[in-house]
Amino acid sequence: MGRAVFVLCCWWCMLVVLANGSIDLGVNWGNIATHPLPPKTVVQLLKDNGIRKVKLFDCDPKTLLALEGSGMEVMVAIPNLQLATMADSLVNAEDWVSENLLDFVDKVKIRHVAVGNEPFLKSYNGSFVKHTFPALRNIQKALDKANLGKQIKATVPLNADVYESNSSKPSDGNFRSDIKNLIIQIVKFLKDNGAPFVVNIYPFLSLYQDDNFPIEFAFFERGAKSVDDKNYHYTNVLDANYDTLLWSLKKIGVDDIKIIIGEIGWPTDGHKHATTKDAQKFYDGLFRRLNENKGTPLRPSAKFDVYLFGLLDEDQKSIEPGFFERYWGIFRFDGKPKFPLDFTGKGQNKMPIGAKNVKYMEKKWCVLDTSIVNHNITWMVQKQTDLACRDGDCSSLTPGSSCSSISNISHASYAFNMYYQMRNQKKDACDFEGLGMIVDKNASQGQCLFPIMIDVGAGERLSFGFGGIIAAILTMFFMLM
Repeated sequence: MGRAVFVLCCWWCMLVVLANGSIDLGVNWGNIATHPLPPKTVVQLLKDNGIRKVKLFDCDPKTLLALEGSGMEVMVAIPNLQLATMADSLVNAEDWVSENLLDFVDKVKIRHVAVGNEPFLKSYNGSFVKHTFPALRNIQKALDKANLGKQIKATVPLNADVYESNSSKPSDGNFRSDIKNLIIQIVKFLKDNGAPFVVNIYPFLSLYQDDNFPIEFAFFERGAKSVDDKNYHYTNVLDANYDTLLWSLKKIGVDDIKIIIGEIGWPTDGHKHATTKDAQKFYDGLFRRLNENKGTPLRPSAKFDVYLFGLLDEDQKSIEPGFFERYWGIFRFDGKPKFPLDFTGKGQNKMPIGAKNVKYMEKKWCVLDTSIVNHNITWMVQKQTDLACRDGDCSSLTPGSSCSSISNISHASYAFNMYYQMRNQKKDACDFEGLGMIVDKNASQGQCLFPIMIDVGAGERLSFGFGGIIAAILTMFFMLM
């Protein structure tokens, strides 16, 4: 009891620092998982860790019900695939507001509607370009018509790739030429309606895309070589990226709009730079920087408004961006913290409080039956491993990941177990042409975790889709390279 009180007091102290400091801290809560934590469990997790703001990727009523009375500030979202419908007519937008918000506005502190998410990513090949602004405009009009426009603002979270610099200097920043006119319309609409500009900034991706990127610049390390730009000096990628955006905004005549960093974080698996050690190092540097009580060189009085990405691992996210995509969580899929976090930025690392009363499936694992394996059936083992990875999640087996160094036999066991667990430990999910066997001894090896899934009930489980199959095929392709 005394220890519990002590831990809660530590987190309360962190909360006080955040309230009096220069940052407004929230987290992204995604649920693209086969076995998601119950919403009430997640809300309690947020409360226990003093997190007062949450950004969602949909408007799920079960999630909003769990948030009722929590006092947390909430950003709900309209997925990209619904943008065309919202853009098509004001009536559709009004219906969306009526069906998704009206029952909750008096009980949940909804403050923003994210209209799409990073709709102008180059990888989308312009699929959402023509629908985004009309959808934004219609949703804000629908909010106004429902007398919600003053308390709830519509915005569009954008990836930092919507602006660029032809040098390493922020002052050369400008919006991409292919969408610049559209961005001007959106920015001016946001400003006219008192809505924020939301941008997602990912230092990890700078390192992922370029091994020569100065790693100390991504980790906020003291003594990092500075980028000098006019009279400004930059020693970390956050300040440089933020001011590149500010310069881009200045060049279109809007330099005083509120900016929210909608996503920023570091993954913990799926790549050689995606480790818990690197993630902890990044967050330590980020919190230290955010708690310096100062803005960026170009906007020194800025109050940072930040949403960490993300709260939990999600085993059904697309791995098209990279195998790390399922491991952005500060917490594991089951709400267990991965590493100590210092929200104060003062070297006071404490383990976050994990999810409570999580119910797991039975302590059973599916592994390769090594007693029947010989050289004559190696091809069969590989075939069954490939099949398990096609429909399961083998991203932790890819080069540089947490399970990449285990033996080939253990690779098969890991793949078998992921398939078995994701299919709710059904007996026939551990067959694999007679190669699999169910054991009651934890098969984990060192840092390579063989998980047991959460028992969430059939109604809460996410079905496997075509995207998951494609992701698994990509996983096996890279494993065999």
